[in-house]
Amino acid sequence: MVGYKFMGKAHSHAYKDVGMFFDTNAKVVMKAICGRDEEGVKAAAEKFGWESYETDWRKMIEREDIDFIDINAPSDAHKEITLAAIAAGKHVFCEKPLALNLTDAREMLAAAENAGVKHAICFNYRFLPAVQLAKQIIDEGKLGEIHHYRATYLQDWLVDPNTPLAWRLKKEVAGSGAHGDINAHSIDLARFLIGEFDRVVGHNRTFVKERPLMTSSAGLSGVASVTEKGEVTVDDATGFLADFKNGAMGMFIASRFAAGRKNHNTFEIHGSKGTIRWDLEKLNELEVYFREDEPNLAGFRRILATEPSHKYAGNWWPTGHIIGYEHAFVHIVYEFVQHMTADTPFTPTFLDGVKCQEVLEAVDLSIERGAWVSVHEV
Repeated sequence: MVGYKFMGKAHSHAYKDVGMFFDTNAKVVMKAICGRDEEGVKAAAEKFGWESYETDWRKMIEREDIDFIDINAPSDAHKEITLAAIAAGKHVFCEKPLALNLTDAREMLAAAENAGVKHAICFNYRFLPAVQLAKQIIDEGKLGEIHHYRATYLQDWLVDPNTPLAWRLKKEVAGSGAHGDINAHSIDLARFLIGEFDRVVGHNRTFVKERPLMTSSAGLSGVASVTEKGEVTVDDATGFLADFKNGAMGMFIASRFAAGRKNHNTFEIHGSKGTIRWDLEKLNELEVYFREDEPNLAGFRRILATEPSHKYAGNWWPTGHIIGYEHAFVHIVYEFVQHMTADTPFTPTFLDGVKCQEVLEAVDLSIERGAWVSVHEV
C-alpha cells in the first residue's frame, strides 16, 4: 500500500478486518506499506499491522511477494504508480479521483485493460447497506420514473482562513478542490443509483485565496506557518445542474465552507411512485416514501438497514447494532478480493473513475464557457 495517513488508516483497517467478518477466497496478507518519511511509515506499519515498510514505491512494486497495490497517496501520484504497478503485472486498487485529468484517467484504464489486470477505484459509499437498499428499490421500479436527483456534500474544515495550505488546496497535486474531492462521490453515487449524465452547467468559488503554508501535516489538519502564505489554486465550492440520459434532473453542491457541516453527504431521489433520502451522517438509515401507501398511513418511514436481509449487514452485528464509516471500506475490499481471486463481477473499476472524471471536467468546461456542456464533448 502506498500512503499511510487518513486513507491509509481506513484501508489498513479494511484489510485487517475483512477476513474476520467475510469468507474470502484468499487470505489478505498485509505485506508492505510505503511512504516517503521513514519514521512516519515505520510507525504506521507497526500500528496498522503491516509486515514491512518501504520508502520507495518503485522498490515495493518490484517485490515478487506482492500481488496487488493499493494507492491512496495524493492525487498527483496516482497515474505514475498505477502505470508502474500495471506494467509489473499487479492488480490495482486506487483512491479517487482516479487522476488529475481525464486524459490521464483514460490512459490508466487502457493500460489496465490491455494488461488484463484487475482494477478498482475506491468509491466506498456504494457499499453501505442503506445505499445498497436504495439501489434495490430503484432497480425494482418501486420509485417509478425518476424525476429528480439532489445531492449535497458539505464540510466546514476550511471555513477558518488560517487553516494551512494542505495538498488538497493545490491544483497541481489535487487536480481540483471540493469538486474533485467530494463532488466526485456524489457523481459516482448518482451514476450508480440512477444512470449516466447527459449535460451539465456549473459555477464555483474560491473564498479564501491565500493561506498559511503548512509546516507539518496529519490527515486533513496540520501546523501552519506564522510568516509565510501560499496561493489556493482550487475551488472551495462547486455547484452544478445536470440532465441525465433517462430524463431526470439533477442538482449538486459540494463545499468545504459550510459551517457546521462536518461530512454532510446526502442524496434525495424523487420518482413518480415515491422518494428516498439518505445522509452519510446517519448512514445506517434510509428514509422512504411511497405514494401508494394508504392516505392515513402515508408519510416518510425510516428503515434501519441492519437486518440480515440488507446486503453486508448480516456479516456484522445483530439487528440494530449499527455500523460506521469504516465498514464501507471493508465491503469494497471484500468484493475486490473476490473479484481478483474468483473473477466475480465487480464495480467500480477504472471505467467508473473515467466516467466520473468526464462529468467533473464537463462541469469545469461549463464554468469556463458559462453555458451547458454535453458530457460526451469531453
